[in-house]
Amino acid sequence: MKMERIKTIGVFLIAFGVNFVSYSQNPTKIQEGDSTKKKVPSFVPKDVQLLESKNEPLDGQVDEEKPKVTLSGYIDSYVLHAFNNPKSGTLMGNPSVYGGAPAGRAFDRLNDQFSLGLVQTKFTYSDKKSDLVIDLTFGPNAELGNFGNTRTTTLWTSPNNYQSQMIGTSAAIKQAYFTYKATDKLSFTAGQFGTHIGYEVIDAPINYHYSLSNLFNNGPFYHIGVKANYALTDKIMIMAGLVNNWDNLFDNNSQKSAIAQVFVNPVKGLNIYLNYIGGYSDDTYLSTLATSSGKAFLENYTRQLFDLTTGYQITTKFYVGLNAAYGFYNFKVSGADAAAIVTTYGSTKPGWGGVALYSNYAFSDVVGIGMRYEYFDDQNHVRYIGTKNTSYTLTAPVTLADGHLIIKPELRIDIAASTKAGEVKYYEDKSGNGTNSQQTFGAAFIYKY
Repeated sequence: MKMERIKTIGVFLIAFGVNFVSYSQNPTKIQEGDSTKKKVPSFVPKDVQLLESKNEPLDGQVDEEKPKVTLSGYIDSYVLHAFNNPKSGTLMGNPSVYGGAPAGRAFDRLNDQFSLGLVQTKFTYSDKKSDLVIDLTFGPNAELGNFGNTRTTTLWTSPNNYQSQMIGTSAAIKQAYFTYKATDKLSFTAGQFGTHIGYEVIDAPINYHYSLSNLFNNGPFYHIGVKANYALTDKIMIMAGLVNNWDNLFDNNSQKSAIAQVFVNPVKGLNIYLNYIGGYSDDTYLSTLATSSGKAFLENYTRQLFDLTTGYQITTKFYVGLNAAYGFYNFKVSGADAAAIVTTYGSTKPGWGGVALYSNYAFSDVVGIGMRYEYFDDQNHVRYIGTKNTSYTLTAPVTLADGHLIIKPELRIDIAASTKAGEVKYYEDKSGNGTNSQQTFGAAFIYKY
């Protein structure tokens, strides 16, 4: 009976539209100050973005750009109720999944609690030839978003564990980078910066929905390295760079991962991003597993991820978006080693991927409504969730206090297949047993400045 109701709700939501949303415009995975994505619409007020600032010159004076310093940030909190009433009090999933490591939600993990999300303070400096971004975050979601910078990380550490003296407050660094503008078309960036992969970002005010997609949660969050941006024309831009790996303060080997992006703006209001990241033996979790278990063959592989992100502002009120991604590993093994990997991951080239559809409609500057549909496949558990999951998210943001306060009521329905390993039902019911669905309703409260 419960599944029939869930299916009925799912059909209704699909019929409601691919996704109706509000605010006025929608983001892709944009980090403020990233010159590759300056043309992407953002929910952040213009007065806190890293923009050029020029004063009108007086007669006889040269028009010079003056340096600009900005301070911005936000705080967010939320309260949710799960109708499946999980016994553990979390929305992560059945504790029996993969030895107690389900990953059903990204940041909004707690049920029936008033929960603090993240506190951000962001400083930017910009002049004619350079930009500087110092983006500091604190709180539970800061720990989750910067998990590779924390002392409790399960990611790679060297045999002498020299990293333990270097982590400390690094979890507070969401971004810290500078950009040198060599010419009007060419710039170089170095430091820790948010990933270019995907549609959604860590920043709650920028995303339309408060809960994050599985495409977001199972992809990279940030990188440490260098990149170059070049504008071929005013409608085509490219980016390329080298980074340590994914989501980690330290690299596990001397070989770097490559990142790339092509941005195209073919018509007004339509933005298309083709994104890539790939490297050799760049999964720090696998490196740790290989060392701890003695399975050295787990280190000989490549990992690639291709991502498409698009958004189209159809009218001033109606917006649609798409995010699709596919990633895979290619293990360089044979014989018994290949058989062992096939047993664990289903193939020597196991992959993951998914698609999410977005749209939003603004009734006014105050009220809107929107929906996200997502299908995500990680049945071989090469990423975090380890199952096939379909989700429907309906959000109706209310924007108050001249745009500073955003209240996001949200309904989300997740339907997951049983895990491939052990046929375990993914989510959790009130008795602590497995169930294949989870339905949540609640609200997020966000104040930005």
